[in-house]
Amino acid sequence: MSNLAMSQRYVFTFVALVLAVLMSAQIDTQILVSEQLSLLMNFSDRLTLADNFDAIMFVESQLPRIVMAIMVGAMLGLVGSLMQQLTQNPLVSPMTLGTASGAWLALVVMNVWFPSYVGDYAPIAALIGAMLTLGLVILIAGVRNLAGLPVVLAGMAVNILLGAIATAIILLNDQYAKNLFIWGAGDLAQNGWAQIQWLLPKLSVAVLIFIFAPRILALLRMGQASASARGLNIIPAILGLFAIGLWLIAASITSVGVISFIGLLAPNIARQLGARTPKDELFYSMLLGGLILVLTDALAVGLSVLTFDLVPSGTAAAFIGAPALIWFTRRKLSAQDQLSFSMPKSHYVMSQAKLMVLVAGLVLLGLFTTIFNQVTVAQDVSSAQDIIWTWAIPDAFGWQIQWPRLLTAASAGAGLAVAGVLLQRLIYNPLASPDILGISAGATLALVGGAIFVGLNIFSTAPAIAFLGSMSVLAILLVLGKRHHYAPSMLILIGIALTALIEAIVQFALAKGDETSYIILSWLAGSTYRVTPSSALTLVAMVIGLIGFALVTCRWLTLISTGREFAKARGLNVPKAFVLLLSCVALLCAAVTATMGPVAFIGLLAPHMAVILGAKKVEMQLPTAAVLGAGLMVFSDWLGQNLVYPSQIAAGTIVSVVGGIYFILLLLQGRRSMN
Repeated sequence: MSNLAMSQRYVFTFVALVLAVLMSAQIDTQILVSEQLSLLMNFSDRLTLADNFDAIMFVESQLPRIVMAIMVGAMLGLVGSLMQQLTQNPLVSPMTLGTASGAWLALVVMNVWFPSYVGDYAPIAALIGAMLTLGLVILIAGVRNLAGLPVVLAGMAVNILLGAIATAIILLNDQYAKNLFIWGAGDLAQNGWAQIQWLLPKLSVAVLIFIFAPRILALLRMGQASASARGLNIIPAILGLFAIGLWLIAASITSVGVISFIGLLAPNIARQLGARTPKDELFYSMLLGGLILVLTDALAVGLSVLTFDLVPSGTAAAFIGAPALIWFTRRKLSAQDQLSFSMPKSHYVMSQAKLMVLVAGLVLLGLFTTIFNQVTVAQDVSSAQDIIWTWAIPDAFGWQIQWPRLLTAASAGAGLAVAGVLLQRLIYNPLASPDILGISAGATLALVGGAIFVGLNIFSTAPAIAFLGSMSVLAILLVLGKRHHYAPSMLILIGIALTALIEAIVQFALAKGDETSYIILSWLAGSTYRVTPSSALTLVAMVIGLIGFALVTCRWLTLISTGREFAKARGLNVPKAFVLLLSCVALLCAAVTATMGPVAFIGLLAPHMAVILGAKKVEMQLPTAAVLGAGLMVFSDWLGQNLVYPSQIAAGTIVSVVGGIYFILLLLQGRRSMN
C-alpha cells in the first residue's frame, strides 16, 4: 500500500478517535458541549470554572477516564504489535502469553502479604511477575515455537496454573484481597488526575520502542540468519524489547487492572487495514488500541447507566475480543500450528485383575481419607487449642459431613475422567478435555449468569441449566471446528476464547465486591464444602448412569476412534452416535459443575494415566480412567481439607495445580519429540 493511502488511514482513524472521545464525553453527563469545550480551553482553571456538581464530575472523573482509556489502549495496542512482530505470531498478546496472569498473581501476593509496599512497588512486582511468566512460557514452548501454536498452549497452561494459585490465596485471605476484585475485572474509573500523573512518566519508555524496534523488527522479518549476518545480536535485542513491552503492560494494568484482547485485536486490525512496515504497524496499532478501548469503555459506561450496575471495562473488552479471537483463528492455520500430540507410551497391559486392584485401592483411599485427618483439641490448662493428626472413626455428626463430600469427589472425578476419554477419542485429540475446550466453562457461564442476572441460587440450580450451557459451547465448537476437521489447534483456541469470555462474566460478578462475590469465587474453585447429601446422591446417580451408557456404547467409540469412514462401513450411524456420545460428555460436565463447581484437568489427566497403566482399548480405558479420576479427586479433596487446616483449599484448586504442571510437562515432552 502506498504511503499516501496509509496516511489517509491514519487521518481517518484519528478522526474516528476524536469522534469516539466526543461521543464518550456525552454519556452520563448533564453539561452542554459548549461548556465542555470551555472547560477544556481553560483547563488550568477548570476547578474554578466548574461551578456545579456535573461540571466537577466531568473534569475530575469523566475526562481523566477518557484520557486513561486512550493511554492504556494505545499501550496495549503498541505492545501487542511488538509481541506479534517479535514472535511472527498473530495470536500472541499479553493475554495469550499468560503475562497478565503473572502480573495478577504478583499483585495478589503483594496485596496480601506486603500491603505496605503496594503504593511504591506494585508496578515492579507486576513486571517481575509478567517477566517470570514469559520466561516460563518460552521455556515450555521453546524459542523455535514462538511463531506457532505451542507458545499459545503454554500460555494457556500457565494462565490456568497461576490463576488457580491466585484464587486459592484470595480465598484464604479474603479480608486482605477485597480491593483486587475490581482490579481483576479491569476498570478505568478515575477520581481526579493523580493516577494519570502517576502513569504518564512510566509510559514514556514507549519512545524507546519507536527508536529501536522498527529496524530490529525489519531485520527479523528477513529471518534470524539474515538478521545475524547484518550485525543484529538477536537474543539481547528480543529480550530488551520484550522487557520494555512488559514494563508498559505492568504499569498499565497496575493502574486499571486486567483488560484483555486489546493487544490481540489492534495489531490484527492494523494489518487487515494495510499496515505493512514494522513502523506503520506499531504506530497504527497504538492508534487503533486507543480507539478500541475508548469505544469499549463508552460501551461499559453506557451499560452501567442503563443497568444501574457497574460494568467493568475489561468485561466489555472481553465481549468484543472473544468473538474476534475466534474470527482470526478461523483463517487457515500454518503447518506448525497443526502439531500433533500423541498419548503417553506404555509397555504395560491392563487386565480385569489389575482393574480390581485399582478399585480396591480407591476403597482403601476413601477409608484412609475418612479416618486420618487433622483435628483441633483444647488444652487442659488454658483456652488455647492444638491441631494434631489423628486416626479416628468419625462420629455421627462428622460422618454426616464427610460422606457427601467423599461421594461428590469420587463421582466428579470419575465423571470428568470418562468425559475426557470420550472427547479425546471422538475428535482424535489427546489434548482434549472438557475444561481446555471450554465445555465446563459453558456450564459455569450458565450458572454464574443465572446467579447474576436472574438471581438463581448457584448451589441449588438444576443441572439442566448447566447442561444447556455445556451443550451451547459444544455446538459452537462443532460448528466452528468442522472447517478444520476438529484439529487440536482450532478447538483449543476456540476454547481459550470462550473461556476468556466466561471469565469476563465471572469478573463482572466479583467486581460487585459483596458477599455474593466470595460465594461465587468459592464455588468457582471447585469445592465439595457446600455439597448436601441430596445433591451428592443425585450426582452419584447421574454419573453412574452416564458412565453405564458410555460402557454400553463403547463399541461405537471403538469404531469412531478407528475412523469415521471405517465406522460407517461397519454399519454404524456415525452422526447419531457422535451426537449421543458428545451429549453424554456435556451431561457429565453439567452434573459435576452444577454440584461442586468447575474442575480443571481431570479430563486430561485421568485418560493419560489410564493409558500409562496399559488401558489402551476403550472397554478398559473407560473404567480405569474413572477409577483413577475418582481417586485423584478424593485425594485432592482430603489434601485441601488438611493442608492448611483449619482453613481449606478447594479440591479443584489442588487438581488445577497438579494438572497444570502435568500439562506443561506434556508440552515439554511434545517439544522434545519434535526436535
